[in-house]
Amino acid sequence: MIDAAWLRAHPLPIPAEDEDKTARGTVQVVGGCAEVPGAVLLAGEGALRAGAGKLRLASVRSVAPHLAIAVPEALVIALDETEEGLIAPGAERALLSRLSRCAALLVGPGMPEDGAADLLEALLRHMEPGPGVVIDAGALGDLAARPDILRRHHGRCVITPHAGEMARLLGMERDAVSADPLAAGRRAAEMLGVVVAMKGARTWVVAPDGEALLCTHGHVGLATSGSGDTLGGILTGLLARGADPVRATAWAVWLHAEAGHRLARRMGTLGFLARELLAEIPAIMADLSAG
Repeated sequence: MIDAAWLRAHPLPIPAEDEDKTARGTVQVVGGCAEVPGAVLLAGEGALRAGAGKLRLASVRSVAPHLAIAVPEALVIALDETEEGLIAPGAERALLSRLSRCAALLVGPGMPEDGAADLLEALLRHMEPGPGVVIDAGALGDLAARPDILRRHHGRCVITPHAGEMARLLGMERDAVSADPLAAGRRAAEMLGVVVAMKGARTWVVAPDGEALLCTHGHVGLATSGSGDTLGGILTGLLARGADPVRATAWAVWLHAEAGHRLARRMGTLGFLARELLAEIPAIMADLSAG
């Protein structure tokens, strides 16, 4: 069970007082499109709120200047864009030389499935195993056909599907996934060699060897637009800080849930925004460390 006691027994890496921002890791977020530019912003802020030291955002060229203004803490990379406002084939060339300097990579927020799998494969084949990798949203769609690109990263990849995304990934009915999310999570984790955050009101964190942790701390208010992007960003930030994939995923799931509870106590059960979750994260981490 993932709860405050488990988290205190499995603490996050704590930076030394004399360490600079580079020691807390550089996060690279890749995603977005002209119609959904905010997902990359939410994920990037989530990574910084989780304690990552440096942030890079990469999205379509038409969005990049606006991201740079909205997130002045980030280095922003403009990617070639199709007429439909999607990341263009071959756009990964602007990122390849930078991957060696990343501690964690997040691919998928705000991306439709069209072209996402090819972009992910190009990045993961170029990246040497070692950094943490989080795969979400549009980048999840075609993973079952390409397990080798994930397995070469030796359990350092994390996928974060909800029931619908998991159903498409495994070729199952959504109702079947919802009926036994742990079984679906274990099947995907073993097939792909990844850590799975099987999202839902009760979220399972499943390791490639089948080890499973359950978080029952979810909150109905978290079921809102952009919430998954914030979770992906928090998780990527914790990986950049040096947490192993299972620990980072468990912490991210619980931090995200607790942020929902804290907002609900102040604002009401429904109606808070995904972006409002993120300002809660540093205080929650501090409270757990103090306890």
